[in-house]
Amino acid sequence: MKDAIMVLSGGMDSTTMLHEYAERIALAVTFDYGSNHNAREIECARHNCRALGIELVEVKMDFIGRLFQSSLLSGADAIPEGDYDDDNMRSTVVPFRNGIMLAAAAGLAESRGLKTVMLANHSGDHAIYPDCRPGFVDAMSRAISEGTYDHVTIFAPYTALSKAEIAARGAACGVDFAHTYSCYCGREKHCGRCGTCRERREALALAGIPDPTPYEA
Repeated sequence: MKDAIMVLSGGMDSTTMLHEYAERIALAVTFDYGSNHNAREIECARHNCRALGIELVEVKMDFIGRLFQSSLLSGADAIPEGDYDDDNMRSTVVPFRNGIMLAAAAGLAESRGLKTVMLANHSGDHAIYPDCRPGFVDAMSRAISEGTYDHVTIFAPYTALSKAEIAARGAACGVDFAHTYSCYCGREKHCGRCGTCRERREALALAGIPDPTPYEA
């Protein structure tokens, strides 16, 4: 039964979820909010939705890029290089991004008669991004349920998984990771130096998956 809408970025995690739960997903939504890598991710979101026959809604949220402060909104040169950890990646936080996107997705869900909003947050995000943590997801799900007639809820089955575990699931579902994008710099090739590129490489290696990503370094 197709009862869900999914927040789809076009990265490894959300693309894996799109494939794994395709039978449940009636609609995917991607947000153009002005990040360095938005255009690259949205290309991947389109490709994977076409491949699966899932409708994709694209929502402009350019006010985030204009009004919010984050290195993710400030060009490739603002992105820190190094490991994916709290000290290094904190500048990439876009304040309350998931909260805003989930609220919009909940409105779409109720408008389409859907019961569930799906989100592909994972355990590696918890230390860095407050709006990826289990407490936030649970609280936001309760708020959305209380604020919708049909009691729409959030389903986030990857919350406790590592990125490597998600990559393994993706491989089992036949995901072509060449049609996903991770780099926070947003160039044609992944830079290979920022935290998300390092995390991507490590996850694929730990999962034993050949890495199809073109890196600059």
